[in-house]
Amino acid sequence: MTKTPGSPDIRSILGRVTVFGATPPAFDPGTAPADPLELFAEWLADAVDAGVADPNAMTLSTVDADGSPDARVLILRDATPEGWSFGTSSSSPKGQQLAARGAAALTFYWPARGRQVRVRGRVVKGSAEENAESFLSRGTGGRAESFLGRQSDVIDDPDEPRRALDEVRQRIEEDPDLVSPTWTIYRVVPETIEFWQASRDRSHLRLRYRAAGDAIVVHAFHTERLWP
Repeated sequence: MTKTPGSPDIRSILGRVTVFGATPPAFDPGTAPADPLELFAEWLADAVDAGVADPNAMTLSTVDADGSPDARVLILRDATPEGWSFGTSSSSPKGQQLAARGAAALTFYWPARGRQVRVRGRVVKGSAEENAESFLSRGTGGRAESFLGRQSDVIDDPDEPRRALDEVRQRIEEDPDLVSPTWTIYRVVPETIEFWQASRDRSHLRLRYRAAGDAIVVHAFHTERLWP
């Protein structure tokens, strides 16, 4: 492809990138535990101990009303047999997409360790009590932002968001127990969980766990090796 004069040369920048510069840790799929949560806990702890930045960050992938994919980075709240949870407003674009489709995918990537974890499954909402508890555990700034209900709207006046936030902060200071009616805990109940370990010779290791049955809480998984 011919480069347009004056446009940035992205390809040359990418050419300077070292792929899997760090030495990937050892991983033997044959000795992996039967419970994928146990393996995820091991990998997450390894990323934390290795000093990986924001190891709890994950990409949430959804589908919009037109059937087009959408993605953004969120923070994992918890992972239990009930599901992998995060919080957001039900009125946000992702909240609306989750309500319409009821399924999502999560992706964790820890480049310094050459590791990736992919989770796919249906989505369920937390209870009103759980949503309220989660909301009140957030900082004042996070709670104020949730009350605005304007996520992804176009800003016409650059000063408007600050004024709106200041007004909501004042409401929260006057009523510390105030809870947003749209703040929601979502859980991805996994149908599949894949662990991907990089290898310098490109013979990457992939281990997939598939849920056994259609139970609301998944307790059993089948494991299978995948081609790189």
